Amino acid sequence: MSLVRQNDDRDVCPRCGAAFHCGVADASACACTTVRLDDGTLAALRTQYERCLCLRCLLELQPAPSPAPQ
Repeated sequence: MSLVRQNDDRDVCPRCGAAFHCGVADASACACTTVRLDDGTLAALRTQYERCLCLRCLLELQPAPSPAPQ
């Protein structure tokens, strides 16, 4: 879900202000790659924010899973 590639261990989430590490440039996959956002949400985030959001914020924006059929 990376918005903009960052290489700084002192990144600050533009949505909540929390310090975090953007792992998009790390050797292993960043945790944000597990977050699934719909195209509309992703497009809105890209217009609203210039930098990556922390994993906590991304998870808050991820849609809740649909209930399993009974």
